[in-house]
Amino acid sequence: MTTERVNPPELSPPAGFSHAVVASGSRVVFLAGQTALDADGKVVGATLPEQFEKALTNLLAALTAAGGTPSDLARVTVYAKDVAAYRAYAPELGRLWREAAGRDYPAMAVVQVVRLWDEEALVELDGFAVLP
Repeated sequence: MTTERVNPPELSPPAGFSHAVVASGSRVVFLAGQTALDADGKVVGATLPEQFEKALTNLLAALTAAGGTPSDLARVTVYAKDVAAYRAYAPELGRLWREAAGRDYPAMAVVQVVRLWDEEALVELDGFAVLP
């Protein structure tokens, strides 16, 4: 796969995302929403950063199982129960992202939701990747 991150100068400089990602490859992987579920199906982590890290780990595990790597991610959507809390934790969440997925940021959006499938979940991530 090849990807080109496009960040036009007339837009605000992106921090922790790319404005656009042009991806070409032969396989598209659609990743289901992942929360902070452990292998037993229980939400783990009491704080937003703890749950974000586990949800991201789960998303990347699904991607890896499909043959992809974090740099193959073209789009990720973050569903947060509290966007103000997400913004407050943004530096820590960014660090967690870089440690797990690197600096090849996909196009991203953060959306506030009333609740997620698992009532204890604070955050959910889904997305898609383009593989060679």
